[in-house]
Amino acid sequence: MNTVSSQLVILLGIAVTCSLAEAGESSGVVLREYFYDTAPYPECHASTIEETPRGLVAAWFGGTEEKHPDVGIWVSRQINGKWTQSVEVANGVQYTLTDGTVVRHPTWNPVLFQYPDGPLMLYYKCGPSPDTWWGMVMQSSDCGESWTSPVRLPEHIDGPVRNKPLLLANGTLLCGSSTEYDGWRVHFELTRDQGKSWERTPVVNDGKSVGAIQPTILKHTDGSLQALCRNQNGNGKILSTISRDLGRSWSNLESIELPNPNSGIDAVTLSDGQFLLVYNHTIRGGESPKGRELLNVAVSKDGTHWNAVAVLENTPRGEFSYPAVIQSRDGKVHITYTWQRKKIVHVEMDPQQFKPIPIVNGEWPEQVSQ
Repeated sequence: MNTVSSQLVILLGIAVTCSLAEAGESSGVVLREYFYDTAPYPECHASTIEETPRGLVAAWFGGTEEKHPDVGIWVSRQINGKWTQSVEVANGVQYTLTDGTVVRHPTWNPVLFQYPDGPLMLYYKCGPSPDTWWGMVMQSSDCGESWTSPVRLPEHIDGPVRNKPLLLANGTLLCGSSTEYDGWRVHFELTRDQGKSWERTPVVNDGKSVGAIQPTILKHTDGSLQALCRNQNGNGKILSTISRDLGRSWSNLESIELPNPNSGIDAVTLSDGQFLLVYNHTIRGGESPKGRELLNVAVSKDGTHWNAVAVLENTPRGEFSYPAVIQSRDGKVHITYTWQRKKIVHVEMDPQQFKPIPIVNGEWPEQVSQ
């Protein structure tokens, strides 16, 4: 990894900003910034980002550590190019006992979604662990400045489990979801009325022969949908499934050429019809590098064959994980991810500057480095 020799660090509220383009870093990266320098919690994870009529909004969970009862959902808004100080908008407080003891569970995996001409939704999970949690939702009518009280989703409905949902042309919101209580199993949830009623599909995999979670959804020009999934097998590949009936039924999971060290991924369909994927191009237990020390960006025209674009992170034994990605109205790509469990990073990319190089046999090309 090249060392950034000159880095402009500006305290914007609590956001630290630097230009990767000036440092000669990754292809297409024009901005990299931390949402904060210091925070009132030691660890953070699982960010999400969305564009509203008033600008970008991001959220993540933060607290003592993942799974600790004090972990809450924190939100930051971008105003005039600057990120506001993050504010805790949700926690897992259930009730207070007569002796004053507060019963509280950790919160998990916030997901933001902005309805056109409608509310900004904040989905998240609450519960002691991923195999026992339940879905929660809040709404904002002022682009994330204020929020309604949390509402629990119906039984067996978790909402989008980690990655953003997809609004279909017929007005249905399609959410990629999964469960971990009987093996890792993928399913999908649909709502036509902004969450007043829900439909849940059958599971895609049995969780025994193949374990998968956290689908991210892509839209093909022929009307079919593709979901890419995290693979429970740490030496495995990213898994793919196809729907040709607007998300109500899905094909068996099949591997694509890219590795997945049991780590979260996210993808987006760009305005030009290409797909962009953010993931860890690493092999756990195999050749170095391993785990989540690399964070990569790739693009594809068919969802199967991918071209390398950028390496966002490359530090031995580091953790750079759980990316979220959107494309804003101005065409820029916005990515957020966890940096060493200590901070959340925001990266802005310009697709016009991409210089893709084919990934052959799953091998990341050496020419595309940080």
